[in-house]
Amino acid sequence: MDYDLCVIGAGWAGFNAALKAKESGLRVCLIERAALGGTCLNSGCIPTKTLIQSARIYSSLKKSVNFGVETDAPRLNFSKIQERKEKVIAQLRQGMQSLCKGIDFINAPAQIVSCEEIKLDGKTIKTKYILIATGSSPFELPSLKFDEKKILSSNDILNLNKIPDSLLIVGGGVIGCEFASLFAAFGTKLTVVEKMPQLLPGLDKEMAKKLEGIFRKKGIQVRTNTDASGLNTDDYEKILVCVGRSPEISGLGLEKLGIKTEKGRIWVDDYLKTNIPNIYAAGDCAAKIMLAHFARYQGILAANNIANPAAPQKAQNNIVPNCIFTEPEIACVGMDEDTAVTQGIATKIYRFDFLGCGMARIKDETEGFIKIISDNDTQQLLGACIIGPAATELIATLTLAVSSGLKIPHLKNTIFAHPTLSEAIQEAL
Repeated sequence: MDYDLCVIGAGWAGFNAALKAKESGLRVCLIERAALGGTCLNSGCIPTKTLIQSARIYSSLKKSVNFGVETDAPRLNFSKIQERKEKVIAQLRQGMQSLCKGIDFINAPAQIVSCEEIKLDGKTIKTKYILIATGSSPFELPSLKFDEKKILSSNDILNLNKIPDSLLIVGGGVIGCEFASLFAAFGTKLTVVEKMPQLLPGLDKEMAKKLEGIFRKKGIQVRTNTDASGLNTDDYEKILVCVGRSPEISGLGLEKLGIKTEKGRIWVDDYLKTNIPNIYAAGDCAAKIMLAHFARYQGILAANNIANPAAPQKAQNNIVPNCIFTEPEIACVGMDEDTAVTQGIATKIYRFDFLGCGMARIKDETEGFIKIISDNDTQQLLGACIIGPAATELIATLTLAVSSGLKIPHLKNTIFAHPTLSEAIQEAL
């Protein structure tokens, strides 16, 4: 055999799986048809959040007078913003490349020709195990096909050379709301259309309602319960379609091998093994949760199970934080209030508004609140939602608490530093 493990896809699942396998002493090959880093680094988490940071700096400068700092009117240089985004991506990719020492990285499309063979640009390599981690791609609507000019995917919009005067966002989920927040800060006239009754479908209703109110204050037109097919798209300079993502599994040869799929994704068992014993899958191509940090978790777990077949571990960590980088940020973990009620759990809800937080006042970021859900009978912490400053950082404390099975008194009796945003967690209790 040429390799112990061949990983197809160098995104957050595949890259971390390859590192774990190398650490475990396996001879590893990492295959990627595009750029190292996959969606997360090249067209997802990193570039999006880099642009969002520029938007935040711009917004902060515009209100600097509130802090007694008087400046001339700030100006946007979008080409510099894009240059910085590319620089951040390049720096992180360089770091990833340095970590790949000892791993054979092959930049080519892959086709699985047998359970032990992979075809790459005319040559075939052999391997004991295969891990498929090919990620996902933007879902395309038949009525609004991507043309990379006016009708854009979430990939396309990252590479604009100018800020659009007007933008229609079709899909008010996480991606749509993040881009709405970003371009609103840049001064674009925005409309967000969502087919479901609320923005961020599936999220805590109170959080979604709060964000909708904030969007409206910022001049963003929000239209829920609306099908985009009935809109006049001529009214907008650009249209962003972000109605979900599809597992990227075409062209791999899955059908020929008989690898089982389910609802468009690769089927895996609790150990991330497909129906073929030596082929595993992790990340967006197989997971119901399409988040980079969950993909990393799955990739590492799959590699560990491949390296230790006699003592495999189950994928059983279902406490996954969801972070949304709008302004203000939103983050949730565990069970929301509606789910608890549906399951017949008598809940107790704890709340605290950032208006009452000293550090939020200092930062002049008082919009939002913390909401913690517990079992009223056992005081078990079930879940939490935050909308407000640094929500995506604060959720880590609550993720640890929920996943560790802590009860309300454990958090209540913890000493949080003052003045900080994190003490708002304790204040909520």
